[in-house]
Order: sequence, then structure tokens, then C-alpha cells
Amino acid sequence: MAKYVPDITSDRWVIIADGRDGRPDEESKDSEVDDALSTNKCPFCPGNENMTTEEIYRIGTGTGFDPGWEVRVIPNKYPITDIHEIIIHSPKEEDLHHLTKDHLIKVFQTYRNRYNQHSSKGQVIIFCNRGEHAGASIKHPHSQLVVIPDQINISSLSLETIDNIVEQNEYFNLFCPDFSQWPYEAWLSSARKDSLFGEVTDDEIGTLAEMYIRLMFRLEEIHKTKSKTGHEFSYNFYIYPKKNWYIRIIPRFVYRAGFELGTGLSVNPFDPADAAADLRGEAVVDSCKTQEDEVARLKNKLKEFGIEE
Repeated sequence: MAKYVPDITSDRWVIIADGRDGRPDEESKDSEVDDALSTNKCPFCPGNENMTTEEIYRIGTGTGFDPGWEVRVIPNKYPITDIHEIIIHSPKEEDLHHLTKDHLIKVFQTYRNRYNQHSSKGQVIIFCNRGEHAGASIKHPHSQLVVIPDQINISSLSLETIDNIVEQNEYFNLFCPDFSQWPYEAWLSSARKDSLFGEVTDDEIGTLAEMYIRLMFRLEEIHKTKSKTGHEFSYNFYIYPKKNWYIRIIPRFVYRAGFELGTGLSVNPFDPADAAADLRGEAVVDSCKTQEDEVARLKNKLKEFGIEE
């Protein structure tokens, strides 16, 4: 059972979850762990359903430990809180934005279903850790859901001013907040005031999936030149559990070190306004214009020497 310990000086809490120490780690050099999590024995891959806890929800055919699922939800064997679920996005080992739009819609619909299933029990946090640098212990892409009692204070940021807009429509705002704590941090917020994530409609989810895919492909491309870690493309996101919900996407382009840990201050080496412009593709357009100008200049130079293309 989770143990909540308050820090009376800061009004923050610590969760003591000693059962987490036994969770598997695919990066471990321990031979037994390597054997248990080899490609053919990944507990989240199809055919290995009986390696997990008993299924509690699925989209697809079959039930329980049967194959045929498209999205699968199971209790976490190593819970942080008393209610802690794993949402396996797909039988395929593909990142969310590499799935088809139709399949991604099913994942977001699963998020909504599980949120509404538990919303009366406390604060429902849905989050995803993708990549080793972002804290993922199993490579097969998955998200997680935890429920935290209402009386426990959490420090998730409330929605503030929407600035540095990347994309906007009748349903959502995609932007890079001025107070971004991480390079290329992006927020996808609902345009409906005071709405909860559990109220998102199927039409909204369709638009959300399209915007998410565009954003993540662009971040994945930017990672190739802007990441300072040397790791594969890694990120975290979470869905804000209260009114005025949003999805906060945090690419892991940098490390956090002693200064941040010691002061609680975040150092962001990339201006959010520039990040938004980059995500809008303006930097790419400018680069293309520069290349076109250079080609035109060279053609003109050749003509000066009587040389036609």
C-alpha cells in the first residue's frame, strides 16, 4: 500500500512505494532480466499476455489473456499508488505518433475511458515515459495511470496565458509557454473553458490525434540537431487531471543537474518563442529560401561567364 509522507515546510508530499524496487529494467545487465525481457519474452508483446497481471480493459477481440487486442490495460505489478494501471498502446513496438491516426484515436479513447472509470476516486494522472532517458524501464511503448487521493497536494502547473502559438483550431491550442521549463516543451490545451479530460468528445479526439502526430514528428526531427544528451528521442507527457485540462509534452533534449535539483529552478537554453517558430516550420522555410537564393545566385554567376545551366 502506498505511504504518503508530508513535508510540512513546503506543503509537498513524498510517496513511499518500496514495491517499485523490484520492477524490471531492460537496460539491466543482469542475465535473468535479459532473458525475461528478450524480444520474444516482452510481457507487452502479443503472445505473451499470460506474463502480465490480469487484463482489466481492452479494445479489440478476445478477452483476458487472449490475443486479438489492439489496446490493452492491466494493473501495474509494481504500483506507485493503490490504483496504478498500464495502458499498452499497441501490439506493435511503435511509438504513439508512428501508429495510424485511427489507432491513436483508440489510445486516446482508452485514456478517456480509464480517466472516467476512476475520476470519482481521486486525482487521475495519465502519463507516458518514452525512452530510457525519460525513465521508461520497458521499451514496448505504453502509458500509465495513477490515482492520487484528493487531499494530496500535487504541483502540476495550472493552465496560464496561451502564447507562442504553434497551431490553433476550434478544439485545441498548441503552444510553447513563456514559462517553459524544458527546451521545446509544448502544451496541447482544450479550447473549452473549465472542461475536464473525461469530457473530451470523439470529434475532439480525432483532431487531437492529428495535432499530436504533427507535433511529435517535428520534435523527433528537431531532436537530431538540438538534443544535448546523445540519447534516442525520449520524452514525457502527462494529462492535467483537473479543469482546463491540457497535455504537457516534455522532450528530453537536456539533462537536469545539481543547480536545478538544489534550487528548484529550471534552466531552459532555448527561447520558447524560437521553439514555437521552429515547430511551426518557419526555420525550415527560411532555410529553404536561403538555399533557393543561393542556387539563383550561382545560376546568375554562371551566366556572367556565358555558361547556361
